[in-house]
Amino acid sequence: MRIVCSKSELLKGVNTVSKAVPVRTTMSILECILIDASNDSIKLTANDMEIGIETTIQGSIEEKGIIAIDAKFLSDVVRKLPDNDVIISTGDNYQTSIVCRESNLHFDIPGKSGEDFSNIPFISRNEPIEISEFTLKELIKQTIFSTADNDSNKMMMGELFEIEGDNLRVTALDGHRLAIRNIKLKNSYDNKKVIVPAKTLNELSKIVPGFAEDMVSIYITDNNIIFEFDETVVVSRLIEGEFFRLDHMLSKDYQTKVRINKKQLLDSIDRASLMAKEGNKKPIIMDITDTNLNLSITSTMGSMNEDIGINKEGVDIKIGFNPKFYMDALKVIDDEEIEVYMVDYKAPCYIKDVEESYMYIILPINLNNVRQ
Repeated sequence: MRIVCSKSELLKGVNTVSKAVPVRTTMSILECILIDASNDSIKLTANDMEIGIETTIQGSIEEKGIIAIDAKFLSDVVRKLPDNDVIISTGDNYQTSIVCRESNLHFDIPGKSGEDFSNIPFISRNEPIEISEFTLKELIKQTIFSTADNDSNKMMMGELFEIEGDNLRVTALDGHRLAIRNIKLKNSYDNKKVIVPAKTLNELSKIVPGFAEDMVSIYITDNNIIFEFDETVVVSRLIEGEFFRLDHMLSKDYQTKVRINKKQLLDSIDRASLMAKEGNKKPIIMDITDTNLNLSITSTMGSMNEDIGINKEGVDIKIGFNPKFYMDALKVIDDEEIEVYMVDYKAPCYIKDVEESYMYIILPINLNNVRQ
């Protein structure tokens, strides 16, 4: 094999597929990136058997072939190359030469047989679901923080994608909070309901360019989901099982409704969180009366107290929350003002807009169990 491409194009490809290289594996071939120039294009692939990423880079093929190279070493080498054309060629025993054109720089590194690499399986594609890169990137950012980061319940380590006609609803929860985003699609589709691993969505959000005018094609099969965009294909296994039934949680009843400036509330909670460091976790307490929200926190580090003007409907309420959970939701809301709905100090708090294009549900902390 002998290919020629620019350093920038090669680095872009390596960075893209590296997201699917496993951190730990007993199969050394999976620690590699596959460079496949056996046809008419140069394709780079990585695959950890749960998520696979393939991307095509621009360049010329002077001699067709295929090689697998250790991903970390290849990435380190390419990043340190001068900005120039790069020639990658292979010889006997998969020895690989990386030469930077117009310089004396020359690497000789060991490769592995590309035939031993676990390629991404071919999956037949039906009608694609189309969504803009920008929208996909945003909805991941606006929900992913509510997924669980341990495997105590595998359903919580994924997000529920539900398609009904022209509506896409994405739901994530971790047992303490819930995030929902509703997106209107340009077309209508058959109803589908699948659970996509949070790991896949995290890596996907890092490599999707995010342009509003460019589209991502999504294909859903019984066991896999495929995302195609910008000469790149991401294939992921789905999480098998039944997602949690949430209808009983999505109540429209409330006793107190508060309209408040989002930035003021976020800044106040951020200041309060200085008193809630790791190992010294205390809730923020919201005491809501008439036109005022008093936000306070007391811990071994000290205390903070602040008043924020509000518009309130309903009864007064005093309620406590984990400050991080509240901030995570506020940070991804674009609205200048938000509406918060509460029933009582023991019931979940709802942050949502009128159209319910977003909804964040946060479980309160029982203040009766908190020692100040």
